[in-house]
Amino acid sequence: MKKNMGKVDRVIRMFFAAIFVLIVTFGIVHGTFAIILLILAASFALNAINAFCPLYLPFNFSTRKKKS
Repeated sequence: MKKNMGKVDRVIRMFFAAIFVLIVTFGIVHGTFAIILLILAASFALNAINAFCPLYLPFNFSTRKKKS
């Protein structure tokens, strides 16, 4: 897995993962939607930790800065 996520992209994903978990934890959403939010939160967190987004691969897209 070649890293394809920059620092800003990673921070944004971790932020949304935390927000999704808090929304479910405080009971703002319930049921199926809560489960979907938790799955998205886990996905965002794992992508941010690994600095790799599989959806960027088919488009050859990267938010990571090139090393000079």
